[in-house]
Amino acid sequence: MSFNTKKIKKNAFRITKDREVTALRIRVPGGHIEAEYFSLIKEIAEEYGNGDIHITTRQGFEVPGISFSDFEEVNKKIAAILEGMEKDIGVEITDPREGYPAAGTRNVSACIGNRVCRYANYDTTEMAQEIEKTIFPNDYHVKVALSGCPNDCMKGHLQDFGILGMVEPIYHQERCIGCEACVDNCKKRVTSALTFENERVVRDEDRCIGCGECILQCPTNAWERGEKFYKVVIMGRTGKKNPRLAKPFLKWASREVVISIVDNVYDYIERHIDTSLTKEHVGYIVDRTGYPQFKEEILDGVDLNSECEVADKINWNGYQTGERI
Repeated sequence: MSFNTKKIKKNAFRITKDREVTALRIRVPGGHIEAEYFSLIKEIAEEYGNGDIHITTRQGFEVPGISFSDFEEVNKKIAAILEGMEKDIGVEITDPREGYPAAGTRNVSACIGNRVCRYANYDTTEMAQEIEKTIFPNDYHVKVALSGCPNDCMKGHLQDFGILGMVEPIYHQERCIGCEACVDNCKKRVTSALTFENERVVRDEDRCIGCGECILQCPTNAWERGEKFYKVVIMGRTGKKNPRLAKPFLKWASREVVISIVDNVYDYIERHIDTSLTKEHVGYIVDRTGYPQFKEEILDGVDLNSECEVADKINWNGYQTGERI
């Protein structure tokens, strides 16, 4: 039996080592899924798959053991998921009964965010879904992960775009009792951005990463939350050729700036991708064009907020396969 593997892959089915079966990938934007969809995923796994469900590293689900001959029926089954988890977000899907319209851009993943975590500086799920609406469907291979604070629990430093929540801490000296709880915590757990001088706490703006822990530590509310911002780290990756951590691209960026640059990356890829390859990660395109070219194109038309800092240059390290150890 022959199949159009290009169409199958575009519908978010995996080509597996068993030539008779495939595996369905289900997106879970922002890592959030309503409980009602579990019964449908279970039904697909038991009726069409081998009864197993794999939780992927990107917070999605993968249902293995599906016969290629059943993939059109499975597409019809998952229409309810696409309507609920994509259309409700605002993603334009012409006919959900035809299955996923693209598979290149990976599931936008997110930590639990400030819906639950007291350290998180923003609602990661809500913003992940906003980004999903902006960039999906798309066939280009891009990975985006959101973390509520600079602790980066979502491992944004291993993604093409890691979006880390920041907050501007506002200090009220008249409430401060000089206990130095915030100073001690910053010294032991963060970046030593705080010092106590002349009966007041002094914040070194160059060292401050906007984690907001000083706000949580203060017993008298001498610190309060100011405006929300974001740090964006870019072009981290695993892979065979040159694994590396992402490096800071923007600091103290507004929400609008972050969404705009993630959206702009697709035009950049369109202009520079190597079409001789079956796929090319955006990080390798940046390596080829150079950071200055990437920066110019990715910031084109973006209205940077006054607080935003942009990296003048980025030198990624990591290691090259073939280096002696």
